[in-house]
Amino acid sequence: MKYILFLFIVLLSYNASAQTDSKIYDVIDAVSEERLRQDVKTLADFGTRHTLSDTLSETRGIGAARRWIKSQFDNISKDCNNCLEVFFQKDLVEKGRNQRIVKDVMVVNVVAIQRGTKYPNRFIIMSGDIDSRVSDPTDYTSDSPGANDNATGMAGAIEAARVLSKYKFESSIIYLGLSGEEQGLFGGQGMAKYAQDNNWDIIGVLNNDMIGNISGVDGVVDNLTFRIFSEPTTTGEKDAEQLKRQARARRFYGGEVDGISRQLARYVHNTTKTYMPEMNPMMIYRLDRFGRGGHHRPFNDVGFAGIRIMEAHENYTQQHQDIRTENGINYGDTFEHVNFPYCKKLTAVNAITMASLASAPPAPSEVGIGGIVEASAKLQWSKVDGAKGYKIYWRDTTSPTWDNSRYVENITEFTLNGIVIDNSLFGVAAVGENGHESMVVFPNKIIR
Repeated sequence: MKYILFLFIVLLSYNASAQTDSKIYDVIDAVSEERLRQDVKTLADFGTRHTLSDTLSETRGIGAARRWIKSQFDNISKDCNNCLEVFFQKDLVEKGRNQRIVKDVMVVNVVAIQRGTKYPNRFIIMSGDIDSRVSDPTDYTSDSPGANDNATGMAGAIEAARVLSKYKFESSIIYLGLSGEEQGLFGGQGMAKYAQDNNWDIIGVLNNDMIGNISGVDGVVDNLTFRIFSEPTTTGEKDAEQLKRQARARRFYGGEVDGISRQLARYVHNTTKTYMPEMNPMMIYRLDRFGRGGHHRPFNDVGFAGIRIMEAHENYTQQHQDIRTENGINYGDTFEHVNFPYCKKLTAVNAITMASLASAPPAPSEVGIGGIVEASAKLQWSKVDGAKGYKIYWRDTTSPTWDNSRYVENITEFTLNGIVIDNSLFGVAAVGENGHESMVVFPNKIIR
């Protein structure tokens, strides 16, 4: 009897300390597998969405596809009393820019902005790619349905807009369709520059590229695991001397795996394990797959946090392939290969991450750390408007995730007594009245 009572008390304590918001569970439940199925089918049925394909037809090519995507965002906006700002963002890419640009092309992105109530110029972005390709990246006429790569990511962004537009958030959310990915990440480059030119404060970019396959070419079938790719440090547009100073600081104080993109990846991991514990998010310590790149990279290149979310087990017979059958294998990225229950799960992962970040206060702009040759670690941080309190995090230096925390209120400094600074890594997040947390900020200055 005493044991049962003890266990009951422990469970009560655990539930009281867990950061949960019933709204987030509602968001998960609202994501529709059937709508994702319909949207992927519509996108695949445009025949090809190659960046250089037909722009005049109403039924085939990237022009028809992007107009349809915009119409979906327009319809969503009508349903939420015009809560979305929907527009095309475009840039001319001239012939010869690289070997895949064989004629002048206008690279056109589709943008839908849901403005925040308190921080309208702070953005969390979910992107999917509009374009597709076959084996030859310059072949813009052959059928290239691109069902998984990347109608799934684009359909996910549209579905996230349908679900999250029913709510109001303090920060803004952008649902984004990017073109030109297969030709050289041109859509992301244009959008990142647009964000810079308009002084956008981007919290992070969730690039979704292939979120619908569960049967890998390695023979593994897995409908619960997904990968989160993130680069270790975001260099941005810094000169050689700045980079040298940062490298010197990391050598003595750490931070080699604690850049802003890596913190965004940890945020996705933590949010998923809190609200969707059945899922298995894999933290991949790499910008992207080996030697390859995705549409988060252009945002990383100019200093924004950005990650790639995608399936864990790829099937290369269904990527960048002419549609054909050889040796009993059906090649091509066609509709029947997409697993929609899995696509729904990864869409929900994105939606709850954006809902949580958009509901949270800004992160502290400065975090200082001290405690050299002491049996304690000292943390100081800048005060955050709208924060009820702060969470001090620490972890083993070899751990990929923030494993320990201490919550405090009404202060901007705290000493973790008995925790030696040499043996752990530290960070601080702001916590709002609603319990939602900002991303963790790794210390960016030393205090004495």
